[in-house]
Amino acid sequence: MKNRINKTNAARLLDRAQIAYSLIPYEVDEENLAATHVAEQLGEPVERVFKTLVLRGDKTGIVVCVIPGDREIDLKKAAKATGNKHVEMIHVRELQGVTGYIRGGCSPIGMKKDFPVFIHDSCRQYDSIYISAGIRGLQIEIAPEALIRFTHATVTDLV
Repeated sequence: MKNRINKTNAARLLDRAQIAYSLIPYEVDEENLAATHVAEQLGEPVERVFKTLVLRGDKTGIVVCVIPGDREIDLKKAAKATGNKHVEMIHVRELQGVTGYIRGGCSPIGMKKDFPVFIHDSCRQYDSIYISAGIRGLQIEIAPEALIRFTHATVTDLV
């Protein structure tokens, strides 16, 4: 019998919206929370495993950027895309208080508030991408267009 995967808040929200997705568990390494490790565990190319970054803009406040796991965010591009003069990553100590999620388990779905979401345009190259399900050790495989619609994301160049 297959191990039952407990649904996360992100998964329940997708269920409620009747959006197709799969929950994919992976082995967590507390010493290596990088997307490259997640991709290795999933047996997928790292550019399909998207990481969720939370930034603070000087004009808009909190914004969420979702980028390929093998890339670094370009803060100038992110600022321009989000309508700010400049943005910076929030400190990891703030992450749980702002989003409800911890580092290595931050999902663009189901944060404490509906922050503006921006997703890197490379997501459209794939039939499905992986994002955090909201906890370490669990990914959501989802069609990019479904994620874009659900989060009302702006698709743009962020790297």
